[in-house]
Amino acid sequence: MKISIIGRSELMFESIQLLRQAGHEIVCVVTAKAAPEYTKTESDFKSLAAELNVPFAITPTIKSAYDLLLNAGAEVGVSVNYSGIIPEAITDLFPLGILNAHGGDLPRYRGNACQAWAILNGEERVGLCIHKMIGGELDNGDIIARDYLPINSATKVTAIWNWMQNRIPALFVNAINNLSADRGYVLEVQSKNPAAALRCYPRIPDDGKIDWNSDVHSVLRLINASNLPYSGAFCYLKDKKIIIWDAEIGVHEGRFLAVPGQIVFAGEGVVHVACGRGILYLREIESEGVICKPDTMIKSIRIRLR
Repeated sequence: MKISIIGRSELMFESIQLLRQAGHEIVCVVTAKAAPEYTKTESDFKSLAAELNVPFAITPTIKSAYDLLLNAGAEVGVSVNYSGIIPEAITDLFPLGILNAHGGDLPRYRGNACQAWAILNGEERVGLCIHKMIGGELDNGDIIARDYLPINSATKVTAIWNWMQNRIPALFVNAINNLSADRGYVLEVQSKNPAAALRCYPRIPDDGKIDWNSDVHSVLRLINASNLPYSGAFCYLKDKKIIIWDAEIGVHEGRFLAVPGQIVFAGEGVVHVACGRGILYLREIESEGVICKPDTMIKSIRIRLR
């Protein structure tokens, strides 16, 4: 099948390679300036387009690539991490539409940071969808391929991101193969009922501030949802910011009384903290750029985190 590429990042780059290996033809590449965290930049996409001998464009405004996309004659587009919303004038160029990868269980999880929100909500799984884009809209359109990852209270958003990185290129191949065999193929018509959708809004670093008055399950979910590639859940030791990267739900022998944030044990490479309900074991923290075992910094039960 003839495919136009519209996107950025190493994930888009890997998807191109896998689609080629599956026997599909890349007929043009449109990208935009790479985000700082991407390992594949616009130069890599330019070199790949030159290797494939196909038209190439770098633009933050997809409409400026209209003629290039029109003349490429692709049957379908594949898009990952493009820098703007793709309008209907562009999606209409493709007989089979433009496929987009979305890291959420559509239609329930639409929008931003869906993986983090799923952890915070205590979901038992996260979804990954390949769907046909509707021009000018966000995360709408028929679902062509889907996969799930089971999660639990110990799952960090880092693991979900790694899973998505591995699964998205293969899921694109699955979707394109199904459309190649049946041009009308749809796994699921996405519901247009607003009650079926859950719109997720962006999270910012300050959202990672720990409230020790919360129950231990909520605190652990915040730590796991704020983990890498995000900036981490944090609290303060006096005036020093502490990022907590690894923790687990603990136990305390016997009944006890403690103000939330109170250190109730420090030693043996771990620190125990009282929450509004329950005990959390801290196993890895960071302060001022140094990652360490928590008891190298927190040594007394006369300390409270805030």
